[in-house]
Amino acid sequence: MAGDVDYNNWTKTGLIQRLRDLEEELKRRPATQQAEKPPKGERPMDPSRYSSRYIALKLAYLGKNYGGFEYSAMSNQPSIEEELWNALTKAHLIFPEDERVVQFECCDYSKCGRTDRGVSAFGQVIGLRVRSSRPLPTKRVKRHQGGPSSTEQDAAEKEEDAAEEEEEAETKPFDHVADELCYPRILNRILPSDIRILAWCPSPPPGFSARFSCRERQYRYLFTQPAFAPGPLLPSSMSNGGSGSSVKTGWLDIEAMRDAAKRFEGEHDFRNLCKLDPSKQITDFTRYIFESDIVEVEDVHSALPYLEDAKFAASGVNGGPHPKVYYFHVRGSAFLWHQIRHMVAILFLVGQGLEAPTLVSELLDVSKNPRKPGYAMANEVPLVLWDCVFPGDALEWVYVGDECTSNKFGQYGLVDGLWQVWRGHKMDELLANQLLRQVSQQGALRPGSDQAGRSSQGNGKASASVRIFQGADSGRLAGRYTQVMKSKDFAQSVEEQNEKYAKRKGYAGAADMRTQRGIGRWKDEQKAAEG
Repeated sequence: MAGDVDYNNWTKTGLIQRLRDLEEELKRRPATQQAEKPPKGERPMDPSRYSSRYIALKLAYLGKNYGGFEYSAMSNQPSIEEELWNALTKAHLIFPEDERVVQFECCDYSKCGRTDRGVSAFGQVIGLRVRSSRPLPTKRVKRHQGGPSSTEQDAAEKEEDAAEEEEEAETKPFDHVADELCYPRILNRILPSDIRILAWCPSPPPGFSARFSCRERQYRYLFTQPAFAPGPLLPSSMSNGGSGSSVKTGWLDIEAMRDAAKRFEGEHDFRNLCKLDPSKQITDFTRYIFESDIVEVEDVHSALPYLEDAKFAASGVNGGPHPKVYYFHVRGSAFLWHQIRHMVAILFLVGQGLEAPTLVSELLDVSKNPRKPGYAMANEVPLVLWDCVFPGDALEWVYVGDECTSNKFGQYGLVDGLWQVWRGHKMDELLANQLLRQVSQQGALRPGSDQAGRSSQGNGKASASVRIFQGADSGRLAGRYTQVMKSKDFAQSVEEQNEKYAKRKGYAGAADMRTQRGIGRWKDEQKAAEG
């Protein structure tokens, strides 16, 4: 009965198709006075007729139009996993009981990371079991069916069968790449153009888990210099809403940001640089950062000449052409929820001269500062999961084009498709660039006018409101700035939040909740996986 069906985990595609089927059924009922059988669709494939294999896939996606990597039935946007599920089932690479219900348990699925809404990835890795083109072993008919065979006869037949199988394997070897299904090509034909399979690994090591086997995750957070449109001819003492900062509005002090970024390196407790989820009952916030730095992106040509004019340029900033593009580069074994976006938010405050690089050291000193101060984390769109690194030669990747050049550079190949995506965005950028150039060169600045472009009070005095850059397309007006460690908005300690949540859920306390729900078991699993 339809009323007994749980639609919570159905894909949007499956729900839409279900609605269409019901509408067709309703249209037919008045004419026939009874429900007719739905039209026959594609004949389902029999999984028993195919062999399978466990593989790893490396994929990339632009996350701005997606609600994150992980599937959620309640999300208003499609997820990357939902698109993967639709492609895998449509290509009959996996065989779930109901392809409309997203349940990856059917294929031994694992994922390296769970990027949030709007976040992109260029090196996400998943592991799963898929259909293979390798022939199934030949089933041999017993030669003697008149009665029970002797033990010696059974052994002889087994040896003969083994010899025949070995001989067949020698005459017809199966190439695990050349003779196998080209998984990237199959999936890229079905997936949206902003989700691409880059490579696959035919033989992950025994016990491989995309999550637990990963030894390093690399992220990059991109931003421009200047961060947002600067105003001309501002006294440095009034450059950021009267905050006293020596950094001119819109520009960033890259060296100060680099100083602050280096302070993240090493093993630290990051409870003041993440978002806490009491439902997870996390007690260990220690993470090891291998590398943390600010790096300039080379060969980015989108210059705006007016930024080189002395009226707009900031003193002490490296020479043009501007705008330049930089990224925050960070490498670590694992990260907390929203950790990188919190780290970037602090770096931007330092870059604007609103905070000193020593703020990072203060936030990492949890013995002195056990409660997280209030500050907004950075925007999600510029963040990229750049790569996932596995130990040694654990994964031998077959990249698109290795098996056939046309799959990469030919028509409908990987590069051809990505070129179309890039050019579409590039045209948007070029049009906006040309318009901005034209507007910046029109008119003249009148002496005595409010050249800062800031809001003014009724008495003609400029507002003291600070524009804070948080990674979005412009600065956010935030009133008179209060330094992070002088904020009056401090969160409860981790212990207090965990205890409060556990009791609200009916447990005796946080310890009782962790015991009953087995929270923390994944750490034991991870240690076991690491050997």
